[in-house]
Amino acid sequence: MARSTNARRPATLASLAAELGVSRTTVSNAYNRPDQLSPELRKRVLETARRLGYPGPDPVARSLRTRKAGAVGLLLTENLSYAFRDPGAVGFLEGLALACEDAGQGLTLIPASPEREDVASVHRAGVDGFVVYSVPEDDPHLAAVLERPVPVVVCDQPRLDNLDWVGPDDRKAIKAVADHLIGLGHRRIGVLCMRLARGRNDGPATVQRQANASFHVQKARLTALAEEFSEAGVDWTTVPVVERFDHTLDSGASAAAQALEIDPEITALVCTSDILALGALREARNRGLRVPEDLTITGFDGIPDAERAGLTTVRQPWLEKGRAAGRLLLETAEPSRPRHIQLETQLITGSTSGPPRSGEEFWFGP
Repeated sequence: MARSTNARRPATLASLAAELGVSRTTVSNAYNRPDQLSPELRKRVLETARRLGYPGPDPVARSLRTRKAGAVGLLLTENLSYAFRDPGAVGFLEGLALACEDAGQGLTLIPASPEREDVASVHRAGVDGFVVYSVPEDDPHLAAVLERPVPVVVCDQPRLDNLDWVGPDDRKAIKAVADHLIGLGHRRIGVLCMRLARGRNDGPATVQRQANASFHVQKARLTALAEEFSEAGVDWTTVPVVERFDHTLDSGASAAAQALEIDPEITALVCTSDILALGALREARNRGLRVPEDLTITGFDGIPDAERAGLTTVRQPWLEKGRAAGRLLLETAEPSRPRHIQLETQLITGSTSGPPRSGEEFWFGP
């Protein structure tokens, strides 16, 4: 269909100002600095703009002029759906969004698949700063972020001396779990952990792989567990540590099955996340194992599903973590040195932990 030659041309800032008999600055202020106009004048500008079909200032032109995008970039090295599927990420995202709302800023999600190295999404992101959410120290997307001349706040990992950081004390938090299990009498344990490096590994993680882990959070938790159980007389080299690349319930279930196949005499499974622990609970029940009578299972994170399941876990303040990261990034003052905010955690003793079964009790898995 041919376009009508009588189509009305859209109004411009200049034509709107002429229609109203005001300056172009006045029209611009109605959109960008409404406090500079009386409520009556701003209302008249906006009503006339709607009548004439003026869409408002061009955001691209405005950003070029002010060199401000009006948005915070959240880098997470996961697929985009992860931010809305993982309960911990959802809580963090809510907190960050609240901080952005308080500051009148937008929020741009910049997902980066952990199995791809294309950093174009970081280079083309129109943002005034980045919150980097839990990435490995050797991630190319992190390197691309650090090349941008904008503020950066890291959440959880990696912990770099020259950048602002927010997160819990992972060593201290997981030690509380270890001390709880040691106090109950557990010495025959298995560990289910999230990915330790960018390269996929779905299986046992050797002591060397644990020591070389590029995901600092997982490395810290495993190191602390090794220290605590070694002090209790456990040879850490004999402890099955099963790694999963994908953070899902199915991963937790299959990892639990693998750990129990490696050592059927395990009395406790220590999981470095609640998602893995909930998957392990499912596997235990499928095998007819009583929890905690036959098998103790612990998690880490304190997500709502873990609370409903009565999981023994470490609770961390997800919403406050996101809010704190946002506030650090959006504060206008130039810090003289990097700021670190360490969040408190709490050991929640639930119904999934108890003393190990006695030597006279036997169970058989499928």
